[in-house]
Amino acid sequence: MEYNTTRNYLIMKEYGRNIQKMVEYLVTIEDDDERQRNAMAVIELMGTLNPHLRNVEDFRHKLWDHIFNISSFNLKVESPYPIPTIEKLRAKPDRLPYPKKYPRNRHFGKNLEMIIDKALHEENPDKKEGFTQCIGNYMKLAYTNWHKESVHDDAIKAELLAITDNQLEYHPGHTSHVASPASFGGGGGNVAGAGDQFRSTKRKSFQQNKFKSSNNSGGGGKGRDNNNNNKHNNKYNKNRNK
Repeated sequence: MEYNTTRNYLIMKEYGRNIQKMVEYLVTIEDDDERQRNAMAVIELMGTLNPHLRNVEDFRHKLWDHIFNISSFNLKVESPYPIPTIEKLRAKPDRLPYPKKYPRNRHFGKNLEMIIDKALHEENPDKKEGFTQCIGNYMKLAYTNWHKESVHDDAIKAELLAITDNQLEYHPGHTSHVASPASFGGGGGNVAGAGDQFRSTKRKSFQQNKFKSSNNSGGGGKGRDNNNNNKHNNKYNKNRNK
């Protein structure tokens, strides 16, 4: 009996021991034509045993790479694709160019530093003030997410001044001025009056419709009562005549 401990290492387990034995036999064939023909048959068998590879792009290219890998790159056959090498298989990938910037305030992140730099180089005072308020609001949000508690505006103001060397000052509760409808020329009063007139007209029409519906429902009730009374009187008169 042959045990696994006495067998050689199984290179690609998804193809099994028999495929590996076939590939090892291919290496021992001396005739080139016979070796090529048997290699094509083994490729077809490998594709049959692994149908999931058919959904992979260039699956036959992958099968040829696998058969060379199983043979430890000792198989000498003609491949329709570039023949891989052991150096290419074991080559290490290049190191990724990770950013080596370490933010000064890690609890706020690197994006906040970019916004602060943009605000410091902003020449328009209105945009600079808007940047400052957005930065302060974001600092409050970040502090709340980290500490799970509210923070006073003075603490955010002091920290922003310390980060920016007293160049950006956060004003708590500062909002930009938004023009009201009354400020658009002299027609503001007319607009307000038109709104009041529309609301009063709508209220009157609602009350009138409500009154009409109540009268209609009341009239219907009285009509039904009169019909019931007439039926009762007619029945009483008939019994009395008898």
